[in-house]
Amino acid sequence: MPALYDIAEVVAATGGVARDVAAKTVSSISIDSREIAAGGLFVAIKGENFDGHDFVAKAIEAGAVAALVSKDKAGDLSGLPLIVAEDALQGLYGLAAFSRSRSQARIIAVTGSVGKTSTKEAMRLALEANGKTHASIKSFNNHWGVPLMLARMPADTEFGVFEIGMSAAGEITPLSVLVRPHVAVVTTVAPAHLEFFASEAAIADAKAEIFSGVEPGGKAIIGHDHAHVERLVDAAQAAGLETLTYGFADADVTIADYRTTHEGAAGHIEGDGLSLEVSIATAGRHMLANAVAALLAVRAVGGDVQKTLTALAVHGAPEGRGAAILLGDHANPIRLIDESYNANPTSMRAALEVFAQMPTPGRRVLVLGDMRELGAASADYHTGLAEAVIAARPDLVFVVGDHMARLADALPAALVAGRAQAVDEIAQHVLETLAPGDSVMLKGSNGVRLGALVARIRDRFGEKK
Repeated sequence: MPALYDIAEVVAATGGVARDVAAKTVSSISIDSREIAAGGLFVAIKGENFDGHDFVAKAIEAGAVAALVSKDKAGDLSGLPLIVAEDALQGLYGLAAFSRSRSQARIIAVTGSVGKTSTKEAMRLALEANGKTHASIKSFNNHWGVPLMLARMPADTEFGVFEIGMSAAGEITPLSVLVRPHVAVVTTVAPAHLEFFASEAAIADAKAEIFSGVEPGGKAIIGHDHAHVERLVDAAQAAGLETLTYGFADADVTIADYRTTHEGAAGHIEGDGLSLEVSIATAGRHMLANAVAALLAVRAVGGDVQKTLTALAVHGAPEGRGAAILLGDHANPIRLIDESYNANPTSMRAALEVFAQMPTPGRRVLVLGDMRELGAASADYHTGLAEAVIAARPDLVFVVGDHMARLADALPAALVAGRAQAVDEIAQHVLETLAPGDSVMLKGSNGVRLGALVARIRDRFGEKK
């Protein structure tokens, strides 16, 4: 692999001291000793449940040429090739800042209560059609994920897109300042992490922190279809940014004529000099809105509109966020909708709306897990889903968790096929229930671990032959 940094650059950027480092360059960066590549730099981060310093020797054995470690841990690692900084995580921030300072890339940052990762992936796909692109992987969007992704950005990158998340006020500001985007996108504001905020308006203010790091002359692209759009627009304009809203009604760029297609979904957009058909490979109004956000952001950093439209036409949902998987026999497959990564009231209703429109020759099965971090209003949010669940026309509903038990109590008893505290308690029942021709959607907060049941379903029935 080509060099990502000279060792001298790593030392200077991290404020560290090299000890027993023979290599002159590093080709990659990782915080996971199991994923280290030959020639890479291992960064020993201390987390809630692990300490990367415990894995330095394994990382070196696996091919790392050096490890970035904290000064107070270095004494236990003598004889290994180290770059010793005051603090390894802060050293990673320094390396990320150096990466950004040397880059000529046009950068997009995206946040929002719902749709961050799907929108980021749409942007990545569209940007790759326009030039050399570097993007956040998975949901690496927190206080270590963002600097890691930025530090990994090659010097010759033309376009970059970074996902920025938060669970408390004040978390986005330092990350946006680090990334220094040219365009900031806020998809929507919804009651995600409400447990940690006084109100949805406070969540909007936290999301608006993304505007604090935008480069002078930059742009804010803001989803319009929520109650706090004006609050976000005001915050962006106060930061000196040009603003552009998008959505299904009264936005600067309005999405009209939404329709489900054989390939996924499509709609027409009007506004800001655009009059275009947009097609995507996944059904759902929210997915089409995410694609429009991607189109507007890519255009704002100089991407070609037609190339972007072509790329978006094959954009499918990421794993865990609406990916549709056909399992079993080709003639009569089980359709698995994997929404297992996360859930809040807004994303739950959007997923149920898509499921309602999905044709299926067999039964319609829902497996719904708790929506976490909703605070004192959690019971009401779960009970309040009953109408949306019924509108999705399920034949069977399985629920997992204390909060979803409230929803089960609000549904007709004949619909509720099973309920459990944990997914392991209900998994076998679900597996034994599914049959060829059925469609099944699993959605809940990541901590409910519905993803493990998705894996078991895929393993049990196999990919479509």
